[in-house]
Amino acid sequence: MIVDFRKVTAPLPPLALMDSPITIADSFRFLGTTITRDLKWEPTISSLIKKAQQRMFFLRQLRKLKLPPRMLAQFYTAIIESILTSSITVRFAGATVRDRLRLQRVVRAAEKVMGCRLPSLQDPEAGDYGPFGPKPPAT
Repeated sequence: MIVDFRKVTAPLPPLALMDSPITIADSFRFLGTTITRDLKWEPTISSLIKKAQQRMFFLRQLRKLKLPPRMLAQFYTAIIESILTSSITVRFAGATVRDRLRLQRVVRAAEKVMGCRLPSLQDPEAGDYGPFGPKPPAT
């Protein structure tokens, strides 16, 4: 991978490895992360949101079966939140505000299905539901 940080980029000479020309790709997937030529996170975040939306179907089905909120929260944490937070330390700083809002929209949709407030991806202390059930009301 060649990363060129110059403001004015000149065309690169063709690369060859053992007399075989190397093709230049606009993006490629590596360990579930899409790395683009301009190092944007939008394709990776879009694929993560798509995976999370597919799993939201199962959360809705479990809600229809009247599972207790604690079990719904455990399912959310294990199946959906794990997808949303995979490699979050790397991509969150480089994500745009729009991408962060798109991720947060998935969390809000899960809150509506479960009927309780979840920790925000931007403020993890904001949730009403911890691993041991709902937090007691503030006095």
